[in-house]
Amino acid sequence: MLKKILTCILILVLLVAGTGIYIMVQHNFNMVEQDVEIRTPQGKLTGTFVLPKNYTGKLGLVLFVHGDGPVDSTHGDGYKPLWEKLASIGYASLSLNKRGLNGSEGNWEHQTIDDRVEEARQAIAWARQQPMIDENRIGAWGASQGGWVLPKLAKEEPIAFSILLAPAINWIEQGLYNSRAEMKMKGYSEAEIQEKTAYDLKVNQLLKQHASYEDYLQIARKDRVMTKDRWIFAGKNFLSDATHDLPNFKTPVLLMLGAHDINVDYKNTEEGYRKMVKPELLTVKVFPDADHGAIHADIATSEVKSTLTFLFKPRQITVPAYHESIEQFLKNLPQTQAAAVGTS
Repeated sequence: MLKKILTCILILVLLVAGTGIYIMVQHNFNMVEQDVEIRTPQGKLTGTFVLPKNYTGKLGLVLFVHGDGPVDSTHGDGYKPLWEKLASIGYASLSLNKRGLNGSEGNWEHQTIDDRVEEARQAIAWARQQPMIDENRIGAWGASQGGWVLPKLAKEEPIAFSILLAPAINWIEQGLYNSRAEMKMKGYSEAEIQEKTAYDLKVNQLLKQHASYEDYLQIARKDRVMTKDRWIFAGKNFLSDATHDLPNFKTPVLLMLGAHDINVDYKNTEEGYRKMVKPELLTVKVFPDADHGAIHADIATSEVKSTLTFLFKPRQITVPAYHESIEQFLKNLPQTQAAAVGTS
């Protein structure tokens, strides 16, 4: 009996150890990550600079501009599969911790969209000083709220390209769409949705009046009260609208959208980009099975599936067309002084 118990324990230990090793292997990405610090008048910025393990010649660079929330430079390691893909085709990646995270000084919820544009410019200025970077092939990737940053950035900097994932056009319209889509998905009635819409409109009216946080608390729903910092953030940015900034794009633009996006009305975004961006610059990819983050819709709606996929198959959590579209887009760009990347 004791021998059987010991055998079972040994098997269990081997399974656990084997599982751990497998996970470690899956999260061992073929690239070199470096911590960086950038000194700015607004305080220190920290982040991650990613290079191929082996290369000759100059590298292009993709600056990552985050969406909403307290996002660190790796987005909880979620960026790493894309960084690996970019490294494999001769591109470095640069991603900063939002202010207030991991040594970046300040508070991201006190920033305006214009503040974030200036931050992106500071990052690009740093990248231009790196000897392995081809300054003619520096571009930007932006997701969600990053979609308000990149069109403004394109006016201020001669970026070589822009890659956008699920950007919205109008902040207020996006918020109302998100509330409705989320409640509908959860099975709320139309009456309940209308009630929530009326509440959201009342909050927006307070923002338009530059009301104080205390005024907001007088009407705030107890189930989802904004923090004071979030109220400040909303007050500074809720009038954001990308419509009149989209013509700023003067270089190729890749717009990627998920048909299962409940955060952003992808049809509205596609219409806005097709109307305002020169057609010869614009490439649009709509992923029929993807959500707001280009994640498989069936994975995104299941916490168990998303956790297991992230642990055991991190490169497969997004739809295949996501990485494929970015790779093809970048390979079709003019390749001035392109780097040769080794496979080892």
